[in-house]
Amino acid sequence: MTHHRFGPRRALFAALSICFFASVVQPSLVRGDVKLPGFFTDHMVLQQGKPIRVWGWADPSEKVQVTIGDDQAATQANQDGNWLVELPARSASSDAVEIKVTGNNELQLKDILIGEVWLCSGQSNMEWRVQSSVNAAEEIASADYPQIRHMKVPRVPSPMAVDDVPAPWQVCSPETAGQFTAAGYFMARRLHKELNVPIGLVNSSWGGTRIEPWTPPVGFEGIEELKDISESVIQRTPGTDAFESALQNHVQSTKAWVAKAEQALAKDSFIEPAPVYPSSLTPFTSHGQPTTLYNGMIHPLIQMPIRGAIWYQGEANHREGMPYTAKMRALIDGWRAKWDQGPFPFYFVQIAPYHYGNESGTVLAKFWEAQAAAAAIPNTAMVVTNDIATVNDIHPPNKQDVGKRLADLALRYDYGKTDLVADSPELDSVQTQDGKLRLSFKNTGGALQTSDGKAPNWFEIIGPNSGGFQAATAKIEGDEIVLSSDKVQQPTAMRFGWDKLAEPNLRGATGLPLSAFRAGEVPEFAQTIPGADEYELVYELDLSKLGSSIQYDVDHHESISKFDRVAY
Repeated sequence: MTHHRFGPRRALFAALSICFFASVVQPSLVRGDVKLPGFFTDHMVLQQGKPIRVWGWADPSEKVQVTIGDDQAATQANQDGNWLVELPARSASSDAVEIKVTGNNELQLKDILIGEVWLCSGQSNMEWRVQSSVNAAEEIASADYPQIRHMKVPRVPSPMAVDDVPAPWQVCSPETAGQFTAAGYFMARRLHKELNVPIGLVNSSWGGTRIEPWTPPVGFEGIEELKDISESVIQRTPGTDAFESALQNHVQSTKAWVAKAEQALAKDSFIEPAPVYPSSLTPFTSHGQPTTLYNGMIHPLIQMPIRGAIWYQGEANHREGMPYTAKMRALIDGWRAKWDQGPFPFYFVQIAPYHYGNESGTVLAKFWEAQAAAAAIPNTAMVVTNDIATVNDIHPPNKQDVGKRLADLALRYDYGKTDLVADSPELDSVQTQDGKLRLSFKNTGGALQTSDGKAPNWFEIIGPNSGGFQAATAKIEGDEIVLSSDKVQQPTAMRFGWDKLAEPNLRGATGLPLSAFRAGEVPEFAQTIPGADEYELVYELDLSKLGSSIQYDVDHHESISKFDRVAY
C-alpha cells in the first residue's frame, strides 16, 4: 500500500518541477513580442509629405517606441494588443533611413526610402508582369533602378476584413524587375526619371477578377443601382441588424424543430427535415464574390499613406454596360473612405479592343462608354488603349505606353506639370450644319490628326430614312471633324469606334487616341427605314421582348383606321 501511494506523489512532483523550470528558462513563452505587419520589411517605401504611420501588435499595455533618425514616438498597446504611432512627415530622399521598433523585443528595418507610393490593382492586365511585355529581355536587362521598389500582396480572399498580409518589398534590379507589375513598373520608371524621387509600388491584383470583390461594404452603401449587392453584403455580416435578425429566426425555428424531433423520437413517428441554414447568411468566401478581395488584399493596407491608385480591370465585367459606372463609383468612394486621406488620385485604364467570340461588337462599345463615364468622378482620369491593342489577345503586351500614359496623368494633375496634355481628346460639342455633323473636341494638343495620314475611320452617322447607321466620311478641320454620308441626308446622331474590334486611326497632336463615344438623337427605328416618310407608324414591336402575349412598344391602330398600303 505504501509503495502505491508514494508512486503517484513522486510522479506528480516531477511533473511540477518540469513546469517550474520551463517557466524560468524560457520567459518568451509568457511574454509577447512586438510585431509589425508583414509588409513592413527592409527596402520599404514610405509616402513623402504625410505623417509616417507605424503600427502592429504587442501584449496589452506593452510600451512600444518607434525611432526613425532623430524622430521618436511612443505608445502603449491597447487591451486587444493593437498599437499605432505617427512620426513627422518627411520629404522624399534617396538617402535610406532605418526604423527601430522597441517593446519587449526590438525590430530593425533597414534601407527604408521616403518617396511616392502608388497602389496598383485590378485583374490580369495589372498583374501582367514585365517579363511578359514587349521587349522583355531588353527591359529587364536595363531595369537598374534601386530607388523603385515593389511588393506583391498574396492572392487570398477573405469573408472578413483582415489586418495583415505577408508582402516583402523588393528592390528593382535585372534580377527582380521581371516579376513586377508591368503597367506599374513603366509608370514608376517615368515618374522616377521625371521627379528624381523613390517610387514604391503596392501590387494588389488578381487575374480574372470582377470589380465587386475589390469593393469594401461601405462602397456599395447608398448607391441605388447596387442596392441588392449592399443588402446581400450586410445580411452576411455578423453584428448587423439584418444578420442577427435572420440568425435569430433560424435559431428559433431550429429549436422548435428539435422539440418536435424529441417528441417524434419518443413516439416512433416521422418528422419533417430540419430547417436549412439560410443561404443569405452564408459568408462570401471566393475571389469572385463581393468584398472578399477588399477584405483579404486591400484592407490590411488602409493605414498606409499612399499618393494614389491605378486600376486596370473590366474584362470580367465587360458585358454589363452602364451599371459598371456605378460599380466604379462604389470602388473609388469606398477605398477613399477607408483610407481616410481625402479623394486621392485614381487613374484607370480602359480595356482594349478584343475579339470576344460571337458576342455583338456593341457590347464592348457600351462598356467603354461606361468606363469613360467613370472619369467624371472627381480626381480620376482614364487611359485609352485602342491604339495599342491585340484583338486576338486579351492581354496586350505593350504595357510601356500604358505605364507612360498613367505617369503623364500623375505628372499633370499631381506633380505640377500642368503644360502636359495627358488626357485623350474628348468630344466637346456637336452641331448640325447643311446635312452634315460638325464635331468639336478638347484636349487635342492643338489639332487632330491620324496615325496613317488617311481620313479618320470608324465614324458612323444616322438620320431619318437612312436605313440605320452608315459609315461616314470624316474630314479634319483643326480640332473639329465634319461628318457626312450620301446615304444620310439629315444626320441626327453619330458614333465612333463602336465595335469590339475598332482600332481607330484618329489621334490628338499628342499622339493620344480617342475613346469610343456616341452623341446626338438616334431616330426611332421605324424612322430610319428608307421611304418611311411616306408611311405612318401603326405598330412597333421589339422582337427581343416577344413573349407568350404580344405587347406593342407603339400602338396607334385606334387613330389610324384606313390603309391603302402596308409595310413591314
